[in-house]
Amino acid sequence: MHDTLPLLLDTDFPRITRKQLETLQVNLGYRCNQQCFHCHVNASPKRKEIMDLETAELVVEFVRASGVSTLDLTGGAPEMNPHFRYLVESASNLGVKIIDRCNLTILEEPGYEDLAQFLAAHRAEIVASLPCYLEENVDAQRGEGVFDTSLKALHRLNRLGYGCPDSGLILNLVYNPQGATLPPPQVELENAYKLELKSRYGIMFNRLYTLANMPIRRFGSTLITQGRFDGYMTLLRNSHNSKNLEEVMCRSLISVDWQGYVYDCDFNQMLGLSLGAGVRLRIHLREALLLSWKGQPITVADHCYGCTAGAGSSCGGALRS
Repeated sequence: MHDTLPLLLDTDFPRITRKQLETLQVNLGYRCNQQCFHCHVNASPKRKEIMDLETAELVVEFVRASGVSTLDLTGGAPEMNPHFRYLVESASNLGVKIIDRCNLTILEEPGYEDLAQFLAAHRAEIVASLPCYLEENVDAQRGEGVFDTSLKALHRLNRLGYGCPDSGLILNLVYNPQGATLPPPQVELENAYKLELKSRYGIMFNRLYTLANMPIRRFGSTLITQGRFDGYMTLLRNSHNSKNLEEVMCRSLISVDWQGYVYDCDFNQMLGLSLGAGVRLRIHLREALLLSWKGQPITVADHCYGCTAGAGSSCGGALRS
């Protein structure tokens, strides 16, 4: 696999600093029941990295002490971590908003049949990846049969009230382009998703998030192999919108890896870019308990243009309409 980091470090991306810390995003490990083309984590069923209980307990301690309002759980498939339910229950008891970044198909795997009901019981918000409302496109990106299994999971969630009016159970979907292009306008695509999924399959959801593919790890390596890396970076740079700098996710979020080390965002985590722009501090969560976050510099590189290109891209979808 090609390493894209050396191609991203020499950057003129604007320097930015952190606002008030609101979200703790935690990667529970790289094990996943799928292996997707666009995955910036290189997750797969073969990965062994997974967060242990001691680190999960430290996550709960940080949530309690820091006063963050959101615990955002990701992976891999975060639900495959044996301590996933402990984290959800603990955050729920603390009154913290819980986000589960779910690939949908995990809800239909043997041994996970009660997972959707567990998430509903703890009012967890589900952010579910569904790269298209057409079977051929989803299966081409994620593997044969993924679309059908995803529909079964969505029906399961709808039956519990997820995505339904006045239920309070939030189900948001995520769209990634299949190639080296920017996502289409989020509102227009959301309307198309809602129309197609409701009319074809009777499925409801709350919001659609459009995310740009990052030129790192599996997707970045593929771009290099295809000779399209420079072209994609040119697209991202030329589409930069400086107004998006105010709302990029790293300004109110920190990312924690499966070992408990802290990064400015999930993408920096995958590149090994530590905190402290230019200083590159390798800080563990137990040390992070003592830090003040507001005003601290954020480590940037050329991949950051993926978050500011066009309408912008963040864990909460497009930054601008």
